[in-house]
Amino acid sequence: MAAPKSFLVYVLGLFVTVALLPPSSAKLSADFYEKSCPQALETIRSVVEKAIDTEKRMGASLLRLHFHDCFVNGCDGSILLDDTANFTGEKTALPNANSVRGFDVVDDIKSAVNEKCKGNVVSCADILAVAARDSVNILGGKSYEVLVGRRDAKTASLNAANNNLPPPFFNFSQLLSNFQSHGLDIKDLVVLSGGHTLGLARCTTFRTHIYNETNINSAFAASMQKICPLTGGDGNTAPLDPTKAKFDNQYFKALLGLKGLLHSDQELFKGDGSESDNLVTHYSNNLKDFDVDFGVSMIKMGNMKVLTGSDGEIRLNCRKVNQ
Repeated sequence: MAAPKSFLVYVLGLFVTVALLPPSSAKLSADFYEKSCPQALETIRSVVEKAIDTEKRMGASLLRLHFHDCFVNGCDGSILLDDTANFTGEKTALPNANSVRGFDVVDDIKSAVNEKCKGNVVSCADILAVAARDSVNILGGKSYEVLVGRRDAKTASLNAANNNLPPPFFNFSQLLSNFQSHGLDIKDLVVLSGGHTLGLARCTTFRTHIYNETNINSAFAASMQKICPLTGGDGNTAPLDPTKAKFDNQYFKALLGLKGLLHSDQELFKGDGSESDNLVTHYSNNLKDFDVDFGVSMIKMGNMKVLTGSDGEIRLNCRKVNQ
């Protein structure tokens, strides 16, 4: 018996609709390199361990690279690209210039994995994600399962870096709006800001806070003024929390005492009983919860606008697109 005409039209329409849908992109997974290069992740960690053993600060630098990569058009390794005749990259953007570092370590990691994998298998974007996790773990934080399978961007954007990375003078509403624009929420904002438990900040990023603002412990401000004069000393650095090379919850304890180094840090705790205040207080008293939630938020951030499947490329050299 012949099918009704209406049914044939429906089936044909359904077929055309499905055919026009874009192919589903590959998903990130923890075991993406299990067959192509099972030694990939351990190779990345070995280079990160060596780099941090040489300079403890490098852990914070690698963590920051991943953050600054993801917040600019997604986690695609674009921050690693040098300028070309076709585009000005992100390295000289205001939040990055004379600030982001660790590019040589990424080069070392890329060389090591290419050798171990006997080919160009691991993306630069994945290297940033895994190196950030390993840095946190090596410096005392809880490890978390990194999802991999990202591919690398073929371009970068100076303007996008200037417009998307939250500066240290943002107030709370600006910070929250920025994070929400990337699909993150208030908990992610507080938790990921806790990454400032590692590393240093340059004088130019906190001078106004220690001289002109009142939401700061006076003795702490005075001690920071010895490091950062009103004029000059722009490149002088101070630790973002008292234990600059240990992943712990001292950052949150400092905020409770109005000892946040950056204006944007102290904006997370104002003593007004807000949701942000409550989160800061909770993490200051619960290191285990911070450890766990940090991993959750890092995985969430690491999924932002990733390139997978046939999108992008796997760069042979993290500093330039393939020829």
